[in-house]
Amino acid sequence: MGQLEGKTAVITGGHTGIGLASAVRLAAEGAHVFIIGRREPELAAAVGTIGAASVTAVPGDITDPADLDRLYAAVRARGRGLDVVFANSAAALFATLEDTTEEQIDRVLGVNVRGTLLTVQKALPLLNDGASVILNASTAADNGTEAFGLYAASKAAVRSFARTWANELKSRGVRVNAISPGPIDTTGITELFGGEENAAVARAHLATDTAIGRMGHPEEVAGVVAFLASEQSSFMLGANVYVDGGENQI
Repeated sequence: MGQLEGKTAVITGGHTGIGLASAVRLAAEGAHVFIIGRREPELAAAVGTIGAASVTAVPGDITDPADLDRLYAAVRARGRGLDVVFANSAAALFATLEDTTEEQIDRVLGVNVRGTLLTVQKALPLLNDGASVILNASTAADNGTEAFGLYAASKAAVRSFARTWANELKSRGVRVNAISPGPIDTTGITELFGGEENAAVARAHLATDTAIGRMGHPEEVAGVVAFLASEQSSFMLGANVYVDGGENQI
């Protein structure tokens, strides 16, 4: 029997990268996982990877309240409440202070800040006592990387949410914690750096940023998500767990 047997989980952006690896892991631990994402072909592929009996895929965008309402209506219809929320979806881009556009501000803050807030806010009526809420922050919030300020600021806000919401929800027995992944090797790297050739150069550089000497794998982050989702982390509240190969530790 897995650590999450009979539990219900929601993972935003659960069709790719860290979200998909986490959905696979939580399903393997016995949870039924609801995933939401904008790209329907990738959602369909994710269902096959996770296992159709263990997942419900809902096409949608977390910046659209109506899409989140559809997601949580599906959770409600299952009739078991909600035990885990992993607010994972994110948008990232490079832009210097001078070059940042209003459209970029709206996109990054819309997904990473507004979308995260709406994801958790709309889950509140469904959260069972003892539920776990996990927010995906980032080591970018600490590093001051050039041209990454908008993304870094949005992730600093996510980290702040974890502290505040942990206080607000503790009377219900709901735990809120954050994870801060370092450089993780996902398809998002290719998108962020504008193609595979640039991404290959970036991967080599990012590997040198970690004390461990390599990029992380999505499955390594998923293991920490599963830990925070389970009773194994019952004494953790408002924490920020670095999954960064020592990047910010050594």
